Amino acid sequence: MISQTVFRARAFYDSGKTLPYAFRVEQLRRLRQWIEDHQAEINHALYLDLNKSEFESYMAEIGMLLSDITFMIKHLKSYMKDRSVKTASALFPGKCFISPHPYGVCLIMSPWNYPFMLAIDPLIGAIAAGNTAILKPSAYAPNTSRLIDKLVKETFEPDYIQVILGGREENNQLLEERFDHIFFTGSVAVGKEVMEKASKHLTPVILELGGKSPCIVSKTTDLKLAAKRIAFGKLLNAGQTCVAPDYVYIDQSVKDEFVQYLSEAFQKMVPQGAAEKDFPKIINEKHFNRVMGLIKNESVILGGTAQDGKIAPTILDAVTFDSPVMQGEIFGPVMPVIPYNTESEMIAKLKSLPHPLALYLFGNDPKLEKQVLDNVNFGGGCINGTIMHLATPYMPFGGVGNSGMGGYHGEASFKAFSHERSILKKGTWIDFAFQYPPYTKMGLKMLKMFLK
Repeated sequence: MISQTVFRARAFYDSGKTLPYAFRVEQLRRLRQWIEDHQAEINHALYLDLNKSEFESYMAEIGMLLSDITFMIKHLKSYMKDRSVKTASALFPGKCFISPHPYGVCLIMSPWNYPFMLAIDPLIGAIAAGNTAILKPSAYAPNTSRLIDKLVKETFEPDYIQVILGGREENNQLLEERFDHIFFTGSVAVGKEVMEKASKHLTPVILELGGKSPCIVSKTTDLKLAAKRIAFGKLLNAGQTCVAPDYVYIDQSVKDEFVQYLSEAFQKMVPQGAAEKDFPKIINEKHFNRVMGLIKNESVILGGTAQDGKIAPTILDAVTFDSPVMQGEIFGPVMPVIPYNTESEMIAKLKSLPHPLALYLFGNDPKLEKQVLDNVNFGGGCINGTIMHLATPYMPFGGVGNSGMGGYHGEASFKAFSHERSILKKGTWIDFAFQYPPYTKMGLKMLKMFLK
């Protein structure tokens, strides 16, 4: 079945139907219209899978998609154009230009934490760039996955965009097939498997992974404002966000005051704790037990309780980098707080750790800002903020090292699903004889005039 799905996608691509601008922009418009018309269904699916509120569903999934599609429609024609570049003198007479071309058949594998947005957002780039695509949404968010299947069947022609439902077995079968491009969003462990499988066919991949994204809080910080913004980033989707602030790394001299502000911010945003009606739940029992296990035996300042699959916002004290909660991405509403004594100590420690997907620096010290940006490697981030650096089509979003490779959003999404061909068009009105054998001393002298 899966082999036939890939075969049909390739046949559709080979027909050339996806190449014209008119076709691509029409598919984007149809996609936007379906999302606009089915917002209630999307909200309901996200509520069933993750207990997301209508506000959070629109802010972090539906609204972002509508904005990204509108942006892509507006700019697509310019992205598709060949771009002239300077022609080196050694290539005279000639003209150089870059010509974007679709990869072909793309596989998009999406996760459960933002199950609608992280399936459809890469699809925008795949459609815009002229590809066909097969979507594999997560089995952990079954209601949203079935809705994505419905969207595709009601919006696109058969074989152009297709959905494969299922779990690990279907994932493995898909990764045995030959694709022209794979876009994967998920865990580091599965990302390694995807890359290993892709290497069999030398398939290019984009990996959007995760990691332990730190919040650096310096002594020059507006602590109350920082606490509010960090709490917002941590509590979004109950911490089940790839760029969620994973832990606070704070100047020892302001730690106690900050923890008080963070406690107040958590309690103001989620006053009922785990009993809060609109607070998202942990996706399933396996992950719920994993997050609760990270709290066990730790020093809990706030929270630590759970109800109906929801975990109350939790602050952990007396945590070190050797603690169990610091050995992997938390992916839950649990915030360890770790003090540092000096800024040089803090930077040295961050440099020694795997590169995170995001980094958040809070403070009002340009010197420290430069030191962190110059010395610490990470995917992207914010200064005096969290999360929101990814909510723009004007900057690429992606990781580095252990947190992923490649980027997307806006023009970067178009480029992510395109191969940029370098083309030299040679003039025919003159042809230099010295470039052809047999080579002569005069020819060498001429060559050195051009290449130096």
